[in-house]
Amino acid sequence: MDNVVIFETPEKGRGLKATKEFWAGDVIFSEPSLAAVVFDSLAERICHSCFRRQDKLQRCGQCKFAHYCDRTCQRAGWAEHKQECGAIKAYGKAPNENIRLVARIIWRLDKEGSVVSDMQLTTLDELEDHITDMQEDELKDFKVDIHNFLDYWPRSSKQHTLDDVSHIFGVINCNGFTVSDQRGLQAVGVGLFPNLCLVNHDCWPNCTVILNHGKIELRALGKITEGEELTVAYVDYLNLSEERQRLLKTQYFFDCTCEHCKNRIKDDMKLGGREEEGVKPSEEQVKEATDYCWKTVEKMDEARLKGDYHEVVKTCRDCIEKTEPVLADTHIYLLRIWSTLSEVQAYLQYFDDAAEYARKMVEGYIKLYHPNNAALGMAAMRAGVTHWQAGQIEVGHGMICKAYAILMVTHGPTHPITKDLDAMRIQTEMELRMFKQNEYVYHSMREAALKNKPMSMMHEPKSVEEGIKNLFHRKK
Repeated sequence: MDNVVIFETPEKGRGLKATKEFWAGDVIFSEPSLAAVVFDSLAERICHSCFRRQDKLQRCGQCKFAHYCDRTCQRAGWAEHKQECGAIKAYGKAPNENIRLVARIIWRLDKEGSVVSDMQLTTLDELEDHITDMQEDELKDFKVDIHNFLDYWPRSSKQHTLDDVSHIFGVINCNGFTVSDQRGLQAVGVGLFPNLCLVNHDCWPNCTVILNHGKIELRALGKITEGEELTVAYVDYLNLSEERQRLLKTQYFFDCTCEHCKNRIKDDMKLGGREEEGVKPSEEQVKEATDYCWKTVEKMDEARLKGDYHEVVKTCRDCIEKTEPVLADTHIYLLRIWSTLSEVQAYLQYFDDAAEYARKMVEGYIKLYHPNNAALGMAAMRAGVTHWQAGQIEVGHGMICKAYAILMVTHGPTHPITKDLDAMRIQTEMELRMFKQNEYVYHSMREAALKNKPMSMMHEPKSVEEGIKNLFHRKK
């Protein structure tokens, strides 16, 4: 692989450096998974070969567990599923996703050796497993998985030592990467990508990772000079520095010493008060509003899980009325409430309200996130669509163009989301021209079109913790 080179430091261990200059949107490398499996919870709704979501899937006639789009996908996935199929039949049921992933990895290594591609930079033996760093409760679950794996592993397959099996479980525990569906909007499985395991973390990284047509792509977020270390964010930057450090220590077993953590950059904005004409609320007022917001987030999440969306709206509105005059428009709890309220109102088809809160959310994100952050791009896309649904074509088109510019960097022109967004951009541009020529005719034509083809119900709102922000899979 010509674009990167492995280096080592006492503080971070191994990492990757660029061997040439890159610019925003450049693909530094792409990599297929060593192995990947569908999440247990989605085993009957996602194709086990192409990871597409389909309404009707064909079940494997032998193990009764694996599901496929059609015979083509079943044949394509047979090489990986063949041994798994027999093992599931013999075991009597499918084990959990971690056991299935480890088994697929070992079967492939047994067949092809420790290096399965000329592009592979590291073997699994060289990757850290962090077993000695695990907490007692995590170690207990870890041992249960290994015990169940040994029961599941066929006697006819090559036998491996307990240390070797434990090492691979440890590697996927801290290096598993989320596999998304065909449009990249939902996490549907977990896989292992050896080269990606070498890319270290930074809270303000110079790269992002996206899954595109079955391969991960490491893409540059801006200019990267020759010899510069390549980094990605393992956790969401919207968390406070202390929370990011806690997550990184408990989930990935290291202390983050990046500039943003050391200097707590933007933490004051994330829990700050609103300044009006040079006047700020007192610390006590900000703390009181923050506490109220946090309690609202808990109530909001509880009501959303129950599907009581009208209660979500009431809870959020009460909180906004009390706290919006006090808290900054970058306050992370207020942003979360705006985001949820926008999603729920769009689902309930109150598009004017949804558009207002989506706009506020994006404006806050712009002040906090890296300009080419994928979460910002996705939020701008959602806000653009919501404004279009509300008939606010000028703002909608502007948001969609902003989202398109970001996703061209983070996802690239061939990604299904970027293609969808490009189609939206062209459509809204055409509608905007019509709007500027004759506003009355535009709204009349739009109303007639919507009557002939009623707007479809939005998908049920999901947690903001899902999807694009959680690319690095960790067993919780």
